[in-house]
Amino acid sequence: MSIDDRAGPEVPPTPGDDHAEACVAARNVGKRFGSVVAIENATFTIPNRHFTAVLGPSGCGKSTLLRLIAGLVPHEGELDVKGQPVSGPRPDVGLMFQHPTLLPWRSALENVLLPTVIRGRVTDRDREQAMQYLSLVGLEGFEFSYPRQLSGGMQQRTSLARLLMTGAQVLLLDEPFGALDEFTRERLNLELVRIHEEIEATTLFVTHNITEAVFLADEILVMTPRPGRLAGVVQVPFERPRGIELQRTTAFTDIVFDVREMLGAAL
Repeated sequence: MSIDDRAGPEVPPTPGDDHAEACVAARNVGKRFGSVVAIENATFTIPNRHFTAVLGPSGCGKSTLLRLIAGLVPHEGELDVKGQPVSGPRPDVGLMFQHPTLLPWRSALENVLLPTVIRGRVTDRDREQAMQYLSLVGLEGFEFSYPRQLSGGMQQRTSLARLLMTGAQVLLLDEPFGALDEFTRERLNLELVRIHEEIEATTLFVTHNITEAVFLADEILVMTPRPGRLAGVVQVPFERPRGIELQRTTAFTDIVFDVREMLGAAL
């Protein structure tokens, strides 16, 4: 069985679905928590299979935006995923948090299998696929290690493998590497670029690190301070696959400064 043979409940396909079609479409989307306006009038589209970074200062509504797309909280305005209005959680959209949230009494393999356990009986095919995902994230040989035996970076890799095990076609990553040291974070960014290309998912990645956003993304949604509005969208033209040497180029630096200027104007 290949990695492309992904587990998970079937979701009706979108007519005419291809790389150019919008995977996520937002029109005047907003969210209030009492008197606090977290997001206001956000309008954007995210193409299928693109990697999109959501960038902005702390408290600007980046994490809230992911939760709206995941269907975890109600929203104002129009918000569609694969042509269907978001009205609640759906099986083809998965969310990964900043902290790994692994069950300490379960091994890495058992944690990755958790979505399958919740759905029902675990089969040999499920175990084989979970092993493949652990290998994909670079944890071959650590399948039977417990979270306490894994470094922070390895725990996040396990969480990413568990997210892939859900079969989600839209991956929402909420600063998943923010708590890690710079070197581990850089290695995991390289892994994430590779994994995104291999599984051909649509990925939204929240960060407040400009360099990280430019390195990872096809486009960057730049948000203003609260109330979170969309200051603009920056297209990132670099071809894939990308290596760390890209960050040394003048073209890369120019885009970093373009994003920085947009953020500065929004503050």
